Amino acid sequence: MTIVADRATEPGTRSGRRGGRRVVVTSAAAVLLLVVVLASLALGSRPLSPGQVWHALVAPDGGEASIIVRELRVPRTLLGLTVGPALALAGVLLQALTRNPLAEPRILGVSAGASLGVVVAISVFGVGTLAGYVWFGVVGALLAGLLVFGIANRAREGASPVTLALVGVALDASLGAIAIALLTVDARTFEDYRFWVVGGLTGRDAAVAAQVAPFVLVGVLLAAFAARGLDALALGDDVARGLGHRVGLVRLAGGVGAVLLIGAAVAAAGPIAFIGLAVPHLARALVGADHRWTLAVSALLGPILLLAADIVGRLVVPPGEVPAGIVTALLGAPLLVVLVRRAKVVTA
Repeated sequence: MTIVADRATEPGTRSGRRGGRRVVVTSAAAVLLLVVVLASLALGSRPLSPGQVWHALVAPDGGEASIIVRELRVPRTLLGLTVGPALALAGVLLQALTRNPLAEPRILGVSAGASLGVVVAISVFGVGTLAGYVWFGVVGALLAGLLVFGIANRAREGASPVTLALVGVALDASLGAIAIALLTVDARTFEDYRFWVVGGLTGRDAAVAAQVAPFVLVGVLLAAFAARGLDALALGDDVARGLGHRVGLVRLAGGVGAVLLIGAAVAAAGPIAFIGLAVPHLARALVGADHRWTLAVSALLGPILLLAADIVGRLVVPPGEVPAGIVTALLGAPLLVVLVRRAKVVTA
């Protein structure tokens, strides 16, 4: 009897330990995010003390520190807190929907749609401000996402993971070619586009974060709605249906959520690489494959990595800086090699 009782408590004990670890990891990530936010406000070519940062936030006096914090660093920090979670959550959704561990925001062609929207805004409509690019980028991303799902649904097997990935990659190449064609015939468009396409948080004011925040919020809500269904989808469509999940609805919620998150993030900060690829893997390594926890931790790790990259970019070549998109690409390339080497290739 004792042995039976002990064995009966083992699953609950393991579950309790796993849950406790998840709470600890999430709490630690939240604390680390607060530290990184403070560092983002304090560090740069003109370093400031925590006291100076606090004074600039709560009692601005119009001095140099107040101007640096409120007009330069607060806007880019707010943007990092908006774009970082969006890219990370989109990566989780795409990897779950396509069942591809190497999936990232470009796989559905949404990034290319946002890029084409920005190019059209500059070359056709003469938009000359970043705040104006954002709306065109979001619309381009949404149209690209709708086109991918529309084409995939017309396939014999419907919007399966493989179909979505193939259609997305093809659309990414096509839209990218159109954008390049527009850029090659208009030098002014290329000059304006070059600043945006590098990807980063510099040069954006708080209005840009406010513009994309509603799209990110809706994307987050859709991701939360789809989370439990994504766990079931990992077991296969038939098993998910047997567990009572509406597979089509889960895919629709996850797909639309990913499109909104990617479109908002790319439109606001440019195509920043590897956040959407790396963060989901890191989150799963820390808290397991339960998508509710993976999404929650990814939402914290995304802005941590993005803001950390932005801070590094400010410090490496003062008084100039390296855009965060370049820093994440340099740091993410070795990670991509590791992931490719470890990925399992399934053959028929």
